Amino acid sequence: MFKKILVANRGEIALRVIRTCKEMGIKTVAVYSTADAESLHVKFADEAVCIGPAPSSESYLKISNIIAAAEITNADAIHPGYGFLSENAKFSKICDEHDIKFIGASAEMIDRMGDKANAKATMKAAGVPCVPGSEGVIEDFEECEKLAEETGYPVMLKASAGGGGKGMRAVWKPEDLKDAWDSARQESKAAFGNDDMYMEKLIEEPRHIEIQIVGDSRGVACHLSERDCSIQRRHQKLTEEVPSPFMTDELREKMGKAAVKAAEYIKYEGAGTVEFLVDKHRNFYFMEMNTRIQVEHPITEQVIDFDLIREQILVAAGVPISGKHYTPNLHSIECRINAEDPFNDFRPSPGKITTLHAPGGHGVRLDTHVYAGYSIPPNYDSMIAKLITTAQTREEAINKMKRALDEFIIEGIKTTIPFHRQLMDHPDYLAGNYTTKFMEDFKMDEKYKD
Repeated sequence: MFKKILVANRGEIALRVIRTCKEMGIKTVAVYSTADAESLHVKFADEAVCIGPAPSSESYLKISNIIAAAEITNADAIHPGYGFLSENAKFSKICDEHDIKFIGASAEMIDRMGDKANAKATMKAAGVPCVPGSEGVIEDFEECEKLAEETGYPVMLKASAGGGGKGMRAVWKPEDLKDAWDSARQESKAAFGNDDMYMEKLIEEPRHIEIQIVGDSRGVACHLSERDCSIQRRHQKLTEEVPSPFMTDELREKMGKAAVKAAEYIKYEGAGTVEFLVDKHRNFYFMEMNTRIQVEHPITEQVIDFDLIREQILVAAGVPISGKHYTPNLHSIECRINAEDPFNDFRPSPGKITTLHAPGGHGVRLDTHVYAGYSIPPNYDSMIAKLITTAQTREEAINKMKRALDEFIIEGIKTTIPFHRQLMDHPDYLAGNYTTKFMEDFKMDEKYKD
């Protein structure tokens, strides 16, 4: 087992990893930028190393600084969390070259699944259902036009190196294709340094349902059930739940088998997520694979009583998995609390938290790195907490979330707590009747203003 793990991330995920390491008797090293010197992950780690100034390009994305921090502290493994370098093949390879275990996918695996066009081709070869569309990267606009006609409108243009909704355009009619092609490529080039595009049939009334998987060094994989991530704004998830209110036992079995087939076909090692689009007829199609831990992993942990970070560390250390597949026996909901103003187009709201009262009680979990007096820097993602409630039924989990949101007081900044309170009262959400288009018609009600 590892003696010391460096956590190459910040905020609540860094703190989450540090907590599990402590429970496993493993020493921890936090890295931080000058903007994060007062973050809880820095305070709770056994050692902490400043790796640069506030811009992530000069700190959390600076591979040489992170490797140097690992070497001077004698860390024998690095946990990348999510975001930043968690799916960076170059970083994984450099860790390997420095004899530091990267607790995540190999460089080869990241390369294979990180490029969406390559991933789709791989999944087709594995026999996993895929959305109709291009076989790989589209060479030019002429090919794009031809493919759109063959696939049938509406279509979705996607950046091959994309993520977080960057470089994605829905096109409903031929006359809009050229503008979508140009703008998507421009956005992709700016965000990823790569303007390669591919195309898929646009699935109408889609739900975004992902399957959590874990694979070990023997090539054995298992699934840990699904998460419904369909409530999204600009392709960014806002809340998630497990089990999905759209799920049936038959569909879960089919999707679980497909996800395991995908993982075993590529001999995937580590925790990962196979993401699917599911249409209104419950046909499902492979969308992408995330070769890392997900933001929403706590709801899976809650419904099957399982520490996914611990499993990541064990797998990285060569410990075989049980191979058992899991189904949820409770219901869990996660609300992402962001430092944003939902009444002002979700504008970021960095600044100092003057007052914080955390909710508690049975079935309430709060993953956060902030506290009263903490200043949220403007340099990073705006998520400051994840509020999770777990109960015997969906109705009970929602009622528990309503109560927890009412108890959750954060002053000094704007947060998305009012949005989640309104969501928990929305009749379509209460009925489990929502798709990835839910937020297109959502309007904040002034009565939920603090």
